[in-house]
Amino acid sequence: MPFLDMLKPKLPSNNKGTYRFDYPEVFVLILTVVLLALYYDFRPTSMALLVTTTLPGLMILIYNYRRQTSFWTSNIVIILLSAVIGTLQLCMMMSLSLAALIGVRIIIDPRNHLRLITVALVTTVIFYYVSTILDGSNVACIEGWVPPVVLLSSVTVILYQFRHIHQEYTVYKARADQATGRLSTMVSIINKLTRFVPPQIWEPIVRADSPVSVFNKRAKLTIMFSDIVGFTELSDSLSADNLADILNTYMERMTLIANKHGAVLDKFIGDGMVCFFGEPNSRGSRQDALDCVAMAIDMRREMRTLRQKWRLMGFEGLYIRIGITTGYCHVGNFGSNNRLSYTLIGKEANLAARLESSAGKGMILVSESTYDYICHNYECQPAGAFQLKGFDNKVNAWQVLDPDANDSHQSKWVDHTLPGFNLHLNFKDMKDHDYQDIMARLSLALERIEQEKEKVAKSIVAESKRNDTHLK
Repeated sequence: MPFLDMLKPKLPSNNKGTYRFDYPEVFVLILTVVLLALYYDFRPTSMALLVTTTLPGLMILIYNYRRQTSFWTSNIVIILLSAVIGTLQLCMMMSLSLAALIGVRIIIDPRNHLRLITVALVTTVIFYYVSTILDGSNVACIEGWVPPVVLLSSVTVILYQFRHIHQEYTVYKARADQATGRLSTMVSIINKLTRFVPPQIWEPIVRADSPVSVFNKRAKLTIMFSDIVGFTELSDSLSADNLADILNTYMERMTLIANKHGAVLDKFIGDGMVCFFGEPNSRGSRQDALDCVAMAIDMRREMRTLRQKWRLMGFEGLYIRIGITTGYCHVGNFGSNNRLSYTLIGKEANLAARLESSAGKGMILVSESTYDYICHNYECQPAGAFQLKGFDNKVNAWQVLDPDANDSHQSKWVDHTLPGFNLHLNFKDMKDHDYQDIMARLSLALERIEQEKEKVAKSIVAESKRNDTHLK
């Protein structure tokens, strides 16, 4: 079963195959004019009212059976009810009974309420004056059993209508609750599935419901490969839990940086990752290259913070290395109609992977094509010509230097390690209210160093005196 078919809400059936008549007030209308004809002993006026009301009423009964309600049918029913009210010269009980039916019809009909009210008032006034002309102005209100019968019939119809409305409300509420539950499930599933797909890919599909098929095109991309130097050797000496914790922490931080710079995170490969710029949203080849290098520098800086954390846990020597190149590749949906993967293929992707494997600890190597785009914004130094696997000629590469490394008084990082000494300062993350505490801790550390230095000096002097005594 297709995935979307599984998510479609299975709504309760609305009793398909059964029908009801949506204008039960017509029965009350016909009953009323028949009773009036009997009450007035079939006088001409009552017979005229009987004929002019019964014929349209019967037509409505026949025509609207198994059909939906319509504005014009509701309009005709209200006209007929108003005509009877006007003909009765607003006789209290019967007029209120029929007016209640008009009110219910206006309430439950979803069309223009004001127009229906206007039609009811105009029709009532017209037939009121017609009845006064035909029967005189002193027509007494009907007495006896006719008004109670009409009232009882009207109340029955009103209760029937509201019962039907309640049933429809119950069905619609059940459908709405089920649809809401299905929608919540769909949103939850989609939120989980989007973690496996880059946001640049799934967002257009969700927003515009664009078709998805096997499709790829040739485009100029800036591609980055990265991994952790020495991770394979480290994995041999770590437990699976510690290894998973290190890897998940590293991937989480690097993913946040990739998303911040707008990169398409193609895939994770063990401890490595592949990102690229240029599709589906490109800012121009030069800007894509600059964005990619800026992302790589942020990743290298973030790795310093992670390395400090891992040192405290006893894991030494974890560095990132990165390879970047710019060139034409084929990018898009690869696979089949049943299973697609948005990725890239091409020689430039292989070049980025080879540069990454040739880089040293903490190095960012870029190819000549990328260097031409970034050399005016980032300081680079030649890293040499590399004979890479799969490439006949040697490939020139440049190492991207840290922008903070060449100007010590403006550097945002201080990272120095010696046996027994580890200093890591990240001025970008420091808060104004933390400087005093940092200075106090550094002062305490300096005092401890002075104390240890004095102890060492005293021990050297004592050792020297012992040696002199021994010689004497």
